[in-house]
Amino acid sequence: MGIINPSSSPPNSLELIELGIVVTGVDSLANLKYNSIKLLSFVVMGYLLAINFVGVASVSVYLAFVSSARNILKKKGLNLFTFALFTVVSTFASCGFVPTNENMMVFSKNSGLLLILIPQVLLGNTLFPPFLRFSIWFLGKFVKKVRPNSDYLLTKTWEIGYHHLLPGLHSSLLVGTVVGFVGIQFTLFCSMEWDSVALSGLSSYEKVVGILFESVNSRHSGETIVDLSTIASAILVLFVVMM
Repeated sequence: MGIINPSSSPPNSLELIELGIVVTGVDSLANLKYNSIKLLSFVVMGYLLAINFVGVASVSVYLAFVSSARNILKKKGLNLFTFALFTVVSTFASCGFVPTNENMMVFSKNSGLLLILIPQVLLGNTLFPPFLRFSIWFLGKFVKKVRPNSDYLLTKTWEIGYHHLLPGLHSSLLVGTVVGFVGIQFTLFCSMEWDSVALSGLSSYEKVVGILFESVNSRHSGETIVDLSTIASAILVLFVVMM
């Protein structure tokens, strides 16, 4: 995930002073960059482990307490924890594999499960850079020991060379793009498929959550709660464009 290029030239000390980072000497500048890259590696690893752990725990708890979803796994002979682990990791990695013959269609009425997986889709793909940046900021905000390193990472993103660590403006624009594309798909899907066969049998709330799930997944992991052969050709074209 990204490339770290430690061979780039060390930052100018005057630039760091202007940013509120006080260091002296070439060795100190080199150490600052080294320790910042080291911090970044721990943050990335912690981010990946934490998101997957929270996802697996949340899905496991949901399946344990919601009998309708749990019964589906029993009928298919699937272990609850195995399903939770496989589905969360696959969703986070934008793989899209689900250990059922029908993908997520059998869980179309389990809105809680879909709402748990939606953040996994985004946090493992297009929203990874913004939330990585937020994680670094949050860590520096509350852990004074690493604040110089977090400040360096946030202000010298291009010198670090890790391509998923974007500057603040680029991260904000990326969030806006994701929200905009999902919003466009959600609006068009609602307007064209609300009363369609694909969403028949679902309540209004289940339709809203299901359409949001579809809109998010069309650009990422590709999981689906509907039979794609039953939706309008215009929506299929929209999905192709968004891919």
